[in-house]
Amino acid sequence: MRKHLVIAMAAVCALGAGCGRSTSGTAAPTPPSSTGKSAKDLVPEAVRKSGELRMATSEGYPPMEMYKPGTQEMTGVDADLAVAIGARLGLRTRIINASFDGLIPGLQGGRWDLAMAALSDLEQRRKAVDFVDYFNAGGSIMVKKGNPEGIKTLADFCGKKVVLAKGSSNLEIGKRQNDKCAQKMEIMQSEDAPTGLLTIDSGRTVATVVDSPVAAMYAKETGKYDVLPEQYDAGPWGIAIDKKQTGLRDAVAKALQELIDNGEYGKILEKYGTTANAVAKVTINTGA
Repeated sequence: MRKHLVIAMAAVCALGAGCGRSTSGTAAPTPPSSTGKSAKDLVPEAVRKSGELRMATSEGYPPMEMYKPGTQEMTGVDADLAVAIGARLGLRTRIINASFDGLIPGLQGGRWDLAMAALSDLEQRRKAVDFVDYFNAGGSIMVKKGNPEGIKTLADFCGKKVVLAKGSSNLEIGKRQNDKCAQKMEIMQSEDAPTGLLTIDSGRTVATVVDSPVAAMYAKETGKYDVLPEQYDAGPWGIAIDKKQTGLRDAVAKALQELIDNGEYGKILEKYGTTANAVAKVTINTGA
């Protein structure tokens, strides 16, 4: 969603939008068995020698990635999980803040080992990367507190001014609805969710669609918005790893399953109020 921006990759690999859980035509790789080697044993030699796990993210999307107040220290669900995964692998995690549209090209160029930034596991993205799926979420409608326009579903966007994050899966949700509208909506595109919410505050727009955990956090912290209960295009978010790095992919998948099994994964999600978005078992490339 916000983070499911359409990234132009190597001219031929556009990363289309829309999340939604479904199975693609190609069988997904099977995560490493729960028996046998540990996650640490699976770490490729080159990564082991480096001593660090380089995780790229894109700050500004709480509760997934954000700076601790008054610092340049990254925190949030993705940062905490990356540190925990690194520890299971016997590596120090180095978190790199990057532009969102550079995350997957950076993986392909070897500038970092994995990317965690609320990325939807999408078929088009899997042309370039594999996804270790770790979270499940969809887009939720946000409106001004009290819902003065009486919006109940996406159909109520028809004929109204709405704001959606530029290039996001949520924008694609809005565009698909607009195709069905007899009276077309006016869609303003914002750089990100917080910028979009400012247009609701000022009355320039009446609604937006934001990833459900992010929407819930903004509504709780500001007291300025209502979040409607339905989620659209709910599906898996994944840890992106270059398709050539299958050994690292399997090590990360095994580490994540170990964190689920020992309860540390659940504690991290609970810390940020995202327990409802948890997965019970690690999967690879199981998105739309």
